[in-house]
Amino acid sequence: MSKKPATKRSQKPQQQALSFAEPAKKAGKAETASRSKASHAHAAAVKPAPADAEKVREAPPVEAAPQVADTKVRMRVTAEKMGTQQRDISISEFFTKNRHLLGFDNASRALLTSIKEAVDNSLDACEEAGIPPHILIRITEISETRYRMHVEDNGPGIIKAQIPKVFGKLLYGSKFHRLRQSRGQQGIGISAAGMYGQLTTGKPVVVISKTGADKPAHNYHLTIDTTQNKPVIAHEAVVEWPHKEHGTSVEIEMEASYKGGRKSVDEFIQMVAVANPHARIEYFAPGKAPVIYPQVTTELPKETKEIKPHPHGIELGILQRMLQGSMARNLGGFLQGEFSRVSAAVAEEICKTAGLSTAGQLKKVTPAESERLYQAINQTKMMAPPTNCLAPIGEPALIDGLKALLVQRHIAEEEAAQRRKAEEAASAADAAQRAEAKVTEALKNIVTVAQESDDEDGEADEVEDDLSKAKKLAKQKDVQKKLARAKEVEAQAEAAPVADAEAPAEGDAVAEAAPTNLALGSVINVFDKPVFVTAVTRSPRVYRGNPFQVEAALAYGGDLGADELATVCRFANRVPLLYQQGACAMSQAVMRTNWRGYDVEQARGALPTGPLLIVVHIASVWVPFTSEAKEAVAHYDEIINELKFALQECGRRLSRHIRRRRRMADEMKKAKYIEKYIPHIGAALQDILKFNDSKRDKLVDELTGILERSRNM
Repeated sequence: MSKKPATKRSQKPQQQALSFAEPAKKAGKAETASRSKASHAHAAAVKPAPADAEKVREAPPVEAAPQVADTKVRMRVTAEKMGTQQRDISISEFFTKNRHLLGFDNASRALLTSIKEAVDNSLDACEEAGIPPHILIRITEISETRYRMHVEDNGPGIIKAQIPKVFGKLLYGSKFHRLRQSRGQQGIGISAAGMYGQLTTGKPVVVISKTGADKPAHNYHLTIDTTQNKPVIAHEAVVEWPHKEHGTSVEIEMEASYKGGRKSVDEFIQMVAVANPHARIEYFAPGKAPVIYPQVTTELPKETKEIKPHPHGIELGILQRMLQGSMARNLGGFLQGEFSRVSAAVAEEICKTAGLSTAGQLKKVTPAESERLYQAINQTKMMAPPTNCLAPIGEPALIDGLKALLVQRHIAEEEAAQRRKAEEAASAADAAQRAEAKVTEALKNIVTVAQESDDEDGEADEVEDDLSKAKKLAKQKDVQKKLARAKEVEAQAEAAPVADAEAPAEGDAVAEAAPTNLALGSVINVFDKPVFVTAVTRSPRVYRGNPFQVEAALAYGGDLGADELATVCRFANRVPLLYQQGACAMSQAVMRTNWRGYDVEQARGALPTGPLLIVVHIASVWVPFTSEAKEAVAHYDEIINELKFALQECGRRLSRHIRRRRRMADEMKKAKYIEKYIPHIGAALQDILKFNDSKRDKLVDELTGILERSRNM
């Protein structure tokens, strides 16, 4: 059969295919030519002969190879297989991978965090047992990157059954569920330090604890099973511990880095002594002379009481959980028994607002009714929570701590200059005794040069003197003008910084009175240099239903740098905070205070400049830290405002001291003028009037008295 000619419709796709393939052929030829030129560059420059060119056959066009599709098919994972890979994650495993959240993000900070957690536990245990703390801290260098920390206290000790759990299990403790002031809160710290040592060195935590003079001392070597968050006992024995009637000792070997200066263990121990003047601390650092912080006061902090949660501090989910777990029979009994500051009348008002009955059974409360109950609680006014759960440092103890800090700073500077001398060749015990004797002697030599106990400004005394003199010299009009001017100056000086001083805070109606110090400040002599010191303890306040109390203290003068930024020491429940200063509410309160109004230099948005040391402290049943590392306080307006009020009161007292010092300097300057020029005037008058020396001396005395009286007026 003869083939039929192709139709136009069938030829058109072929032409289109050829037209599409033509550029590809040209591109293939161009690519082949370029490759030929690149490989035979010397031959490309020579022209072939015409005869030879005819013999060269034209190469057929190179067609592009067809693309082969990827035949590998991705296998789908079934839900059943994914389910077999899911498992529980223990808290120990989580913090093993995220140890930076607990303050173990670098070698130097890891050593500081470990010592901090051990010292906090020691102080809490001693104070709860009513024992004056005596703490020994020793850092031993094993190698350049490995250290052993040893912390020993004279606390009540830990019973045998609890030792493995306390040091070998995260989130185990006695403070998390109690609403009372304490340094520790979560039950993570010391066990996390042991876990860090185990991860970096593989060595166990060594613990010795003794609960009484006639009780045995138990020695444990502990590690943590991070997959199950359980302690593993590597060694257990009863040992002799004759020098201790009771107490606990913990040793942890870890990869760490020791250094002095700011944000170091040295500074931390120094700050601990400031906030805890009732404690005696012995500190042995590698390559340095021992430092002893003696017990400045024998008075322990007041005992804190555990309180129940306040209704205004709970959330809906917590309320529903409490409703399910309560043993109360009816709703009224639940409100009165589970919360503080809820009387029968308040419970009746809450239930009435929510449309419920106080006699209603808890088991029959529906989720909708619990939400109405939660809203009614927030709408009902009630007393603020009790404040016997707080134990602030107190103004006298803050002043004692400032004295010890100033002495230690001065001695540390002297020892840094005298280090590596023959004195360091003596034994460690002798060095410790000398260090303690030096600090004790320096504290005894601190004397109060002047004490300010007036409620008014420093110019008030002068105004009263002017008033008495004005009555005697009423006929002198110039004296009356000076008196009016003095009153005007006093009023301006008194009104300027006080305008925003005492704004009331919410929940202040039932706040307990803060301990007051009659003295507005005092000038002490520290190594023959005057230093002004003052402290303020505010009345308790409330945030989110949690009571808190703030304190502030400052020192001005002495060896402090006059051209440097002020040193700010932050404390939370008597624990120093060294890191994350910029993120802390306490630092923000210091920077937001207008120090220029109190005669102290300050740049915009910065710390004040001058010979100034500022101490701020917050005490609370639950300090709102920004992270588990507990290095910064969250920015609650109630806390920042209270801190500003305390700092403003300290600033007013400091301003009075600065103005008085300036006035005294002016008086001394004028007195020198009198002493310098009056004798010359007397000699000149003697030459003019020709009288004898006795009359000249009498005239000089009279002129001196006249000038002094006129200056005082």
